[in-house]
Amino acid sequence: MGNKQTIFTPQQLDAYQDCTFFTRKEILRLYHRYRDLAPQLVPLDYTSRPDVKLPYELIGSMPELKDNPFRQRIAEVFSEDGEGNMTLDDFLDMFSVLSEMAPRDLKAHYAFKIYDFNNDDFICKSDLEKTLNKLTRNELTEDEVRMVCEKVIDEADLDNDGRLSLEDFQHMIVRAPEFLSTFHIRI
Repeated sequence: MGNKQTIFTPQQLDAYQDCTFFTRKEILRLYHRYRDLAPQLVPLDYTSRPDVKLPYELIGSMPELKDNPFRQRIAEVFSEDGEGNMTLDDFLDMFSVLSEMAPRDLKAHYAFKIYDFNNDDFICKSDLEKTLNKLTRNELTEDEVRMVCEKVIDEADLDNDGRLSLEDFQHMIVRAPEFLSTFHIRI
């Protein structure tokens, strides 16, 4: 009929649908969003699975992330290299987890990773302080930050080890119904 450009093979689209919460149309829309960030780097044909990574500077400048105080951490957590440079797969994973269709447990798992700044699989006082300072854009005094962090650990630390495990964090999230409505990005 025409010269329709093939971006993905049917198998690739099926695989992306299987491992994301997106339809084919949404996957193609996200591919175009990714490509629009750097058309000179991202090929029109992905059937040969090119090895392309977009630098964090481009990812962090997207409208969905640019005003988010956690944009660097979000990009680091979802990037395979841990530095925020993203392949198309990383990009699709990020949008999938942050979509409204992703389940609470998956969102909680990634939120935990984002707030675990030192990557030790716990949210300690230092991680909480960084999280709170980012959330409030450094508008609280040191005493206020310390007091809030102590209160959070006191209320959410189920095993009393002075830090939050993923289980502690998930238990806390269950009691925060607004979490799902705030931990998402619309495509």
